[in-house]
Amino acid sequence: MASFRALGDELAARGHAPFFLLNAGAEESSGAIPVHHVPGRRGDPEVDRVLAAAEKPGGLLATLRTIADSAALTDQLCEGGPDQLRALGAELIVGDQLEPAGFLLARALDLPFVGLACAVPIDPAPGVPLPFLDWPYEPEAEAKLRRTSAIAAALSRRQNRMIAAWAERFGIGPHAILEDCLGEVQLAQMVPALDFPRPDPLPFVPVGPLRRAADIADAPPPFAVPVGHPLVFATMGTLLGGDLKLWRALAVACKDAGAALVIAHGGRLSDAEAASLGVHHAAAFLPYRAVMRRSSLVITHGGSNTVLDALACGVPLLVRPVGFDQPGNLARIRHHGLGEKLASPRRPRRIAEQVARLVEDAAMASRCAVVAEALASAGGARKAADIVEQCLP
Repeated sequence: MASFRALGDELAARGHAPFFLLNAGAEESSGAIPVHHVPGRRGDPEVDRVLAAAEKPGGLLATLRTIADSAALTDQLCEGGPDQLRALGAELIVGDQLEPAGFLLARALDLPFVGLACAVPIDPAPGVPLPFLDWPYEPEAEAKLRRTSAIAAALSRRQNRMIAAWAERFGIGPHAILEDCLGEVQLAQMVPALDFPRPDPLPFVPVGPLRRAADIADAPPPFAVPVGHPLVFATMGTLLGGDLKLWRALAVACKDAGAALVIAHGGRLSDAEAASLGVHHAAAFLPYRAVMRRSSLVITHGGSNTVLDALACGVPLLVRPVGFDQPGNLARIRHHGLGEKLASPRRPRRIAEQVARLVEDAAMASRCAVVAEALASAGGARKAADIVEQCLP
């Protein structure tokens, strides 16, 4: 939601009246932007449960369950969305690239549509693996990539049936898979300096991180910055912040590497647990950019927003991916020499070696600085809002 909030705030500042239309029970923290929900239905999955399950590896059956739940949430939006959007006077829809309901509703209501890739873009390109894979860029491996795409299509059969059914019901022509719902105008937080190579013209406009000014202001962090020791910032997202074994391994590794560790655990640790780690500073939430600007290394699960924020500050990464597009982010970080995969928590000595090496790697820091410049010049929320305004009727 952070990226959509930033875009919404920019549009509101220009005199528009943005609002959110979400699944029943979805989060409502959106600042000053109004939030509306489609009606819930008996038997529909809870949004929070679907997201939590998706971030936990659970094998094929768990993956199929997550896909089925996601299809049900798309169905809920398509059923309840038209009446809500008409009543609210919607003139344009900005939809997440991973949720086909936005595109389907826009076509059904004859509204302009702008797709937004907050995460790794799913637009196909030669040699570019699917975002949930940590595979390298392999332009010569098209046969392998085609087989993988076929497997993904088979796993997504229920979602694809949902897309096709609503396309027929709305009378908008054949749309059978998620890639059919990307739309003609697309924005992406990913920039070429971080992405795998793609042929020109790009199918999306790379606008870089969508952030509110308050979120990227250069304020001092809420702790004393260590002197004489490199600062390492670790965050594993809200859903993974309670992994006490991982935090303990990172605490030991950073101490052995002579680094000061700061963690944001998302409220998943008790005060006693956080204090037991013996790190420089631990908190539920921290202002990411304020901390990252003073950091020599960021350790993360590889979520797109955290990766983009770290690289916007020119900081290399150690990544421990779990799901979603996190493996795809790791693959791109490796491709450009911007960090490494975090060693197993069972091997704190190996992690200590990684920390010690990366905080001293001047060549890697230089490469990160190049990406930081590309992200800073991409345009952000202002450019995204310019494009949205151009699409308004």
